[in-house]
Amino acid sequence: MKFDLRIYVLLYGINPLKVYLFEDGLARFATSPYKKPKRSNMKNMFMHLTNYSINKTSADFVHNQKDDGTGDGHKKSLNQIYEEIASIEGADKVKDLKLAIKDVIIKTMITGEPSIKHVYKSC
Repeated sequence: MKFDLRIYVLLYGINPLKVYLFEDGLARFATSPYKKPKRSNMKNMFMHLTNYSINKTSADFVHNQKDDGTGDGHKKSLNQIYEEIASIEGADKVKDLKLAIKDVIIKTMITGEPSIKHVYKSC
């Protein structure tokens, strides 16, 4: 299934740059198996989009029955995804994945820092 990860980041300071990463997040899954886009499946929103507001209307949508986001639904906690990866690939894979995610976040913030700093100073 196609999926997206929602990772929460707080930009706390710009000079010096201070960024906080929330330890949990969300994983949202499409409700139809993904296939390469072609004319015959382009209108299948349940395959190509992960939006909750769209997929909850699918006959295949499974609501998560647990308040903490763990369970077998199409919307799960990010920590549950990490646990599932660890059970298959091992804890080192999760550690590597978390480091790679942090690396992307840091590089994104560094890339945007000059523009953010300019806007901040002009306000």
